Amino acid sequence: MKQLRQSYGFDEVAIVPGDVTLNPDQTNTEFRISDITFSIPFITSAMDSVVDVKLAIQINKMGGLGVLNLDGIQSRYDNPDEVLEKIAKASDSEVTALMQKIYKEPIKDNLVGDRVKAIKAAGAVCAISLIPANTKRLAPIVEESGGDILVVQSTVTSARHISKSYHGLVFSELTDQIKMPIVVGNCVSYNACLELMRTGIAGVLVGVGPGAACTSREVLGIGVPQITATIDCAAARDEYFKESGKYVPIITDGGLRKGGDICKAFAAGTDAVMIGSPIAQTKEAPGRGYHWGMSHPHPALPRGTRIRVGTNTTLQKLLFG
Repeated sequence: MKQLRQSYGFDEVAIVPGDVTLNPDQTNTEFRISDITFSIPFITSAMDSVVDVKLAIQINKMGGLGVLNLDGIQSRYDNPDEVLEKIAKASDSEVTALMQKIYKEPIKDNLVGDRVKAIKAAGAVCAISLIPANTKRLAPIVEESGGDILVVQSTVTSARHISKSYHGLVFSELTDQIKMPIVVGNCVSYNACLELMRTGIAGVLVGVGPGAACTSREVLGIGVPQITATIDCAAARDEYFKESGKYVPIITDGGLRKGGDICKAFAAGTDAVMIGSPIAQTKEAPGRGYHWGMSHPHPALPRGTRIRVGTNTTLQKLLFG
């Protein structure tokens, strides 16, 4: 029997003020992934329009974490700026076909290592995002090159994958093979989150389809509004801590467009937030005023869209006012 349950997004809830107020200097905004501590709980979305090597270094110097997408332009082209310029200049009618062509270029192993080394050479924490299909091949290169955190990300991720054609990525095996902390996503439910944590990973991304440049909910019909998803995954985190003594942070990923949304995510129980379109609007972002999801250039099922977000702030002002 199917059951429906009321769920809530950011626009459908508000935070009730408490009985005690707290001075800002009495708060602690630190966030940890394994034994790596960040002074602010802000993480960039691993999108080509949001973060490049320079921005990853800059946001880490400010206390946050930049996650570089090494399934995209950064690992396919020696000069990614030229390619990003072409995407920014393309018309709406031609951009999808152009991006499909651009993303057909094979990933170059040497560029994977080079991007990691460039971030590390600047003294920054290096977090790299890979899709599951490329993780077995590229994760060892990331680790050997000095990467600090591996993010394995797809539209929907689970600890159990059924296949008769190939041996898929098994996170319990990956955590034995790769010594970097591994953050996995995305999921939106209590059971899926708890099962992922039991594989030995170091963090979970929460959110399916809420991002401004994502249309997974429209195209595939999947997703849970972010407040409900965050509350459910926070409950799974707390349950896993009770049973194991290991605290695995959750990261609300997507749909965070205003400061109030971030506050609501923390009230719902998240440990950190992953932000895309607001960072894409900064002068430092590589998208040149545009933002797109990583499913946009998919060869079989392109979804998402390139959206014009403009350039109206700096990274410093966005994060600290």
